[in-house]
Amino acid sequence: MAAIEVRDLTMSYGDLRAVDGVGFQVAEGEFFGILGPNGAGKTTILEIVEGLRRPDAGSVTVLGTSPWPRNQDLLPQIGVQLQTSSFFERLTAREQLHTFAALYDVPVAAADAWLERVGLVDKADTRVEQLSGGQGQRLSIACALVHDPAVVFLDEPTASLDPQARRNLWDLLSGLNDSGRTVVLTTHYLDEAEALCDRVAIMDHGRILELDSPAALIARLAAPTRITTADGETLETTDPAEALTRLAAERRLEGVSVRTATLEDVFLDLTGREYRA
Repeated sequence: MAAIEVRDLTMSYGDLRAVDGVGFQVAEGEFFGILGPNGAGKTTILEIVEGLRRPDAGSVTVLGTSPWPRNQDLLPQIGVQLQTSSFFERLTAREQLHTFAALYDVPVAAADAWLERVGLVDKADTRVEQLSGGQGQRLSIACALVHDPAVVFLDEPTASLDPQARRNLWDLLSGLNDSGRTVVLTTHYLDEAEALCDRVAIMDHGRILELDSPAALIARLAAPTRITTADGETLETTDPAEALTRLAAERRLEGVSVRTATLEDVFLDLTGREYRA
């Protein structure tokens, strides 16, 4: 059984068609990415699947049941990290997490274990407004996971973070489905999706343009590999092994850089334009 099934989903805001006939399935235990530029429809889809919005048309099931109208039986089985974190004011990180845990009758010890998992033990007594952006995102993820949900939704968890903080958070995110948990991530960072996701749906203007594993999408593109030598010579080839073997024979490997295709190249090929974040 699929953990999530979306069929012919449509949602409009006035004359704007935010989601236009979208359909996909997410397998149990899969790390699934929905990616695209701002305004592509990612957050709207997530809010519908979470049961926060009612679609104009189409259907959604999560763990075999509909999330709309708000399904009280489903809520304990899902965890949601919103695009913008909202914490209770004047509470410490530990108090914040304990408050969320109490909503689900989760023992204090189990909540404290999440502080360690997200690397916030040394910030446990720091008030939330004094946390850095990356620390706040880690706390938000801990709050979404403190009740051990089967499915977790992450809406642009690294938005507004500096590159180093983003990559530090990837280590945490990559382990979220180690125990079979299903993870759905929205992001406008293509490198993030390529690093974390089993499969991705690339969206633009409310539609899914392609859906597959990052490796499969890149392989189908069949883009040449670009090899640049230390003296500035650039080679574009579909047989990088042969080119590197030749450079090795010429003793020219030192300082060589190799660039293969990425999801950004896939997006450019699909849309004919540069990716916009």
